[in-house]
Amino acid sequence: MSRFSFPLTILFWVALAAAPLVLDGWNLGLLAQLMIYGIFAMSLAFIWGQGGLLCFGQSLFFGIGAYAMALTTKGMIPGVPAMTLTGLLLAMILPALAAGLLGLALFKGRGLVGAYFGIVTLSAAVIAERLATNWSYIGGFNGLLDIPPMRLGWGSWQIELYDPLPFFLVVLVAAIAAYLLLLKLERSAFGTVLRGTRDNETRAAFLGFETAEYKAAAFAVSGGVAGLAGALFAAQFAFVSPALLGFALATEVLIWVAIGGKEVLLAAFIGALAVKSVEKVLSDSLGQYWLLVLGLLFITAVVLLPRGLLAPFLRLTLPRALRRPEQATKHPTPEGRQGQNAP
Repeated sequence: MSRFSFPLTILFWVALAAAPLVLDGWNLGLLAQLMIYGIFAMSLAFIWGQGGLLCFGQSLFFGIGAYAMALTTKGMIPGVPAMTLTGLLLAMILPALAAGLLGLALFKGRGLVGAYFGIVTLSAAVIAERLATNWSYIGGFNGLLDIPPMRLGWGSWQIELYDPLPFFLVVLVAAIAAYLLLLKLERSAFGTVLRGTRDNETRAAFLGFETAEYKAAAFAVSGGVAGLAGALFAAQFAFVSPALLGFALATEVLIWVAIGGKEVLLAAFIGALAVKSVEKVLSDSLGQYWLLVLGLLFITAVVLLPRGLLAPFLRLTLPRALRRPEQATKHPTPEGRQGQNAP
């Protein structure tokens, strides 16, 4: 934990907000794309870092959000208004429901943990990809094209976000909102129970906590945030395909989070931005061998820096009420010092 964590966190978000002052339209659109991946990475970091649940199928919820946004804004869901706001809501609600129900099914009873949980979630993502590939209503193998751009407003009062700047601002607001939501949960009593379940589920259950429900709720929140990222992706690229649900993207997000730091949301966010940027440089310079270098980087990060490259510098101090006793009394208040000196 660094004493500069809070200033660095503020500085990073201020720098992102100031990006339109120094970047042109093309680079601003590219940065918005990287930030969407960053939101996706935070969704996995929350469930992996705080809950200890390594989800190999996080792309499932990203893809559900992308398809929900595409189908809604193209008017392909009967009875649902073809509006951006409706698409965004469904893109968060449907993945959250899917994750919550899947979590209850997996965590109730004896529950699945560790590699078993990862294998089941990976299998779910692969099955969803195959189903989407063979479902002609949602485009099949070719996916859905010509997804309308985002529109702000209601009814006849709507503004289309064609230009990179307004879309970047929407993504920035979404990224900050997702970060603050997950950070609030992480620093609440809910987050404390979740970490306690991660460290020793048997003890947490003995203390009376319904650990399966806590994990399922965290999984649902994680799925909803991943769905939001998928919706923004669909709106930016005007295209979705079954690959968004499958193994390749699920593997990529694991690398982003592991390299950045799974226990710190902002570290995972920056890890996604950094790795995706490095991918482009490596692919241009090394051709087909860039994946080998990225894999070696991932192995190095996991073995030598299991907490990630950035987490030690960006870990924020927990509220006093949630700190361990030795941390809370490390810097006692004047009243505490007087009490200690009293006879």
